[in-house]
Amino acid sequence: MTKREIEKLLKQAGFKKRSGGKHDIWIKEGFPPIPVPRHKGDIPIGTAKNILKTAELEDKK
Repeated sequence: MTKREIEKLLKQAGFKKRSGGKHDIWIKEGFPPIPVPRHKGDIPIGTAKNILKTAELEDKK
């Protein structure tokens, strides 16, 4: 799963992006801040699953 695909799902779920150092931080009230790495190519499977689980989007991939 690419960064762009994950960001699209987070945006559709109502998260807002805030820039950080090497990661973009996605925030939404009632959820912990979710860091998404800023690099080209696929995000490692475990990282992508953790991001989706934290955002409660694990069934929508």
